[in-house]
Amino acid sequence: MNIIVNGRHLEITPALKGYAEEKIGRFEKYISNITEAVVTLSVEKYRHKAEVLLKANGVLIQAEGVTGEVYSSIDEVVEKLEKQVVKHKEKLHSHRKGEKKVVSGAPSSGTEHGRIIKHKKFDMKPMNPEEAVDQMDLLDKDFFVFANQVSGDINVVYNRKDGNYGLIEPVK
Repeated sequence: MNIIVNGRHLEITPALKGYAEEKIGRFEKYISNITEAVVTLSVEKYRHKAEVLLKANGVLIQAEGVTGEVYSSIDEVVEKLEKQVVKHKEKLHSHRKGEKKVVSGAPSSGTEHGRIIKHKKFDMKPMNPEEAVDQMDLLDKDFFVFANQVSGDINVVYNRKDGNYGLIEPVK
């Protein structure tokens, strides 16, 4: 596993880098196919933040921890990641994958005007909507954009207020 430790407004000392690599390196025993782990440590006033993104066979697992001390932030993010990794492994081994309900629908249109402040690019592994819902849950996000493996189109799954999921598909 390739572990990358970055610092924002913080100098990464060898001790800090070693601590982060040791903690994140433990995930190899849970998931053997982790290709990369990106650890970003940052400081804003008195808040120390640790963000980790694990890339494993096309699946992204992300967590962040914010505390008053950088080492405790790393510990907090590792605890969160452990829960997500266990949840992911249970989903992989579960025989009841089809219990989730995917509902078609359209999102409400907001008319807020602003500017784009963040731009992200990422590889899209073709997947079915159930896998996309699992990925969205692992990333702890409200929506997930994915390439539908059946149609080849870009689709979006999202959390609905009623606890179910929505699927947005383009009309041809």
